[in-house]
Amino acid sequence: MPVSVLDLIGNTPLVELTRCHEGPGRILAKAEFLMPGGSVKDRAALAILRAARADGRLQPGMPVVEMTSGNMGAGLAVVCAALGHPFIATMSAGNSPARARMMEGLGARVVLVPQVDGVPGQVTGADVAAAAEEAQRLATIEGAFYVDQFNATEGIAAHEITGAEILAQADGPVDAFVAAVGTGSTYVGIAKALKAANPATLCAPVEPEGSEPLAGKPVVKTRHMLQGTGYGLVPPHWDATLMDFGMTVTDAEVTDWHRRLAAQEGLYVGYSAAANVCAAAKLLASGRLARDATVVTVLCDTGLKY
Repeated sequence: MPVSVLDLIGNTPLVELTRCHEGPGRILAKAEFLMPGGSVKDRAALAILRAARADGRLQPGMPVVEMTSGNMGAGLAVVCAALGHPFIATMSAGNSPARARMMEGLGARVVLVPQVDGVPGQVTGADVAAAAEEAQRLATIEGAFYVDQFNATEGIAAHEITGAEILAQADGPVDAFVAAVGTGSTYVGIAKALKAANPATLCAPVEPEGSEPLAGKPVVKTRHMLQGTGYGLVPPHWDATLMDFGMTVTDAEVTDWHRRLAAQEGLYVGYSAAANVCAAAKLLASGRLARDATVVTVLCDTGLKY
């Protein structure tokens, strides 16, 4: 039976990584990059717009505006195309040009906002704030629905479903979960679902070394290569009760795992996905878990966006 493009969002496979990680333990990774927008953000995009249409905030044909690092924008572009809404994305000029091209290919209008203190490929919290300010300005001018992903709670509920999928797909107990944090929706939603099923499941956010506010440390390095995560701030709906401890990664480690995932697993994914797998491997090697433990993480987006 034919389906809508929106039916392609969700129910992604859970992949076991057996070549880039030979042990101890197992790493299972949710293949979120396989969705039509190419990233984990498709789930939140669909959930937020469906909720806004249901409660009247988003009327038929009304424009949609959002600040994005590129992934949420691609997800929104897909959903807006399917639902008949014009879409405007504001994005820091330091983000990957490939993401802007994808959004434009999907019919979006992309507004690049000059960087404040970052450099190309390394976007800071100040750069994100500038892009968000431009999104709010355009929403007022265009009479558009402003998504405001950092404050939209629908994304959390969407990822509680992701957590339920993981529990159904894993062929045994899930001992730990690690994931990088941008808005926090992916991490918080999945962690809530996993801990509801088993409170003993350890959950750890992944942060770039030197930019670790979730761990309560001062930000000493604002520039890093994890686009869309590690903004150097605690997101508005962060739930510290879902954090057992933190994990950190360096740019050099991320680069190495990015190569290993591609060359050894055939998975050409983005740098935040590589950070997640790196953190999972480091956790399994740390001695915190049993040697046969299972750590779950997320392959956030496709490497074709970089």
